[in-house]
Amino acid sequence: MPMHWSELPQEVLALLRRGTVIPAHPLALDGARRLDPVHQRALTRYYLDAGAGGLAVGVHSTQFAIRDVGLYEPVLEMAARTTRDWTQRPVVLMAGLCGGTDQACREAGIACGLGYHAGMLSLAAMKGASVDELVAHCTAVAARIPLVGFYLQTAVGGIALPMAFWRRFAAIDNVIAIKMAPFDRYRTLDVVRGVIAAGAEDRVTLYTGNDDHIVLDLLAPFAVKRGDAEVQVRIRGGLLGHWSVWTHSAVQQLQRIHQTIDTGVVDASLLALDSRVTDCNSAFFDVAHGFAGCIPGCHEVLRRQGLLQGIWCLDPNETLSPGQDAEIDRVCREHADLSDDAFVAQHLARWLD
Repeated sequence: MPMHWSELPQEVLALLRRGTVIPAHPLALDGARRLDPVHQRALTRYYLDAGAGGLAVGVHSTQFAIRDVGLYEPVLEMAARTTRDWTQRPVVLMAGLCGGTDQACREAGIACGLGYHAGMLSLAAMKGASVDELVAHCTAVAARIPLVGFYLQTAVGGIALPMAFWRRFAAIDNVIAIKMAPFDRYRTLDVVRGVIAAGAEDRVTLYTGNDDHIVLDLLAPFAVKRGDAEVQVRIRGGLLGHWSVWTHSAVQQLQRIHQTIDTGVVDASLLALDSRVTDCNSAFFDVAHGFAGCIPGCHEVLRRQGLLQGIWCLDPNETLSPGQDAEIDRVCREHADLSDDAFVAQHLARWLD
């Protein structure tokens, strides 16, 4: 049944708007590249116990190809059921939506039926469409579920989206948030300018998906002119593939950032944290090879902690790039204080039960 954002539980909407940690949920496979339900549930339990305020399932980090092998609905259902069984606190459940209009609307219906609160819409399949066609597509999907925009970087299949698109997208009444992940400062600013031009900054909450610039995205306000007035907005939280690993540490980092914003006193060490987190991301996301190993790179961190059996992806050719394993070794050594290995080791047996 179609859902409007005004129907969402108030505590869920408040959490989303305050800003929270939303990991992009990976897919746990066994050696035969079949769904591994034990480790899939363990990942969800890990994120919840780490303090994540939401889960994004069926998104890029979950592998878009789950739709080709009949895993879209089972994986979404497992995450929703595990969340309900594991915790009573509010958790924002967000489903990835993709494909043409018919497919995206169908996936929105599945997500609503499983109790998801919003759908994050990838436009990668709409390559070559005009702004009018893109807006019509988004409007049709938004008629079925509260919508989160998704600016996916072009290096992994996204399309360039101008400010004019984001202004019209933000004007759609059932849009509640945008994940900005172009990995590009100019394109990130296009989104912010579009939201402000639409007068939608109070309804549309901004989330960073720029895994290469997490801390400063969350710390620095944006100042944009609307007419003669200057409007300031902030990115409130993160919906990140990077936060699928070392999640307990990420929660602590966001709490520190929120406290810093509340007090207005910025510590230099917090500013310096941005470069350290970005350095970790360079290894996890395989920047040296154009992000080819971004999904298996995160899998490798989780495998080392025991949260995954292996780094298998649905595509057998999707694996670590040459030298990526050594780079992960390096950042794990140099930034060991940012990991949550001890937290995972303490709770792993219970998550796998």
